[in-house]
Amino acid sequence: MNKVVLMGRLTKDPEARYTTGENPLCITSYTLAVDRKNKGAKEADFIRCKAFGRSGEFADTYFKKGMRVSVSGRIQTGSYTNKEGVKVYTTDVVVEEQEFAQSKNEEKPNGIDGLIQDDFSEATQEELPFN
Repeated sequence: MNKVVLMGRLTKDPEARYTTGENPLCITSYTLAVDRKNKGAKEADFIRCKAFGRSGEFADTYFKKGMRVSVSGRIQTGSYTNKEGVKVYTTDVVVEEQEFAQSKNEEKPNGIDGLIQDDFSEATQEELPFN
């Protein structure tokens, strides 16, 4: 089974391009910085992702640099020969599902949503029998 699930932050805004022909297809590429579980220094892997069709259009429209997203899909490898005649090997995640993985509070930490969430959390904790 070829299945991968990732959560990370976009290293830059996604880049969309369209195929040529009668029915152009959107292909959007973006890179996720995915933290490694490591004691000590923070490390990350930078994983290239490709979303096709409506998923590609969605990523191009709504995803922005620094945003945390979650992706599931499959790994696809390939190769090509560059201008210097050197064979280059590629590894990408072909996106099957993608979604936002941060709350509105993370986007706007001083917004009203943060106040409502804090009030709810305090009220709920007072009512819990196991505090």
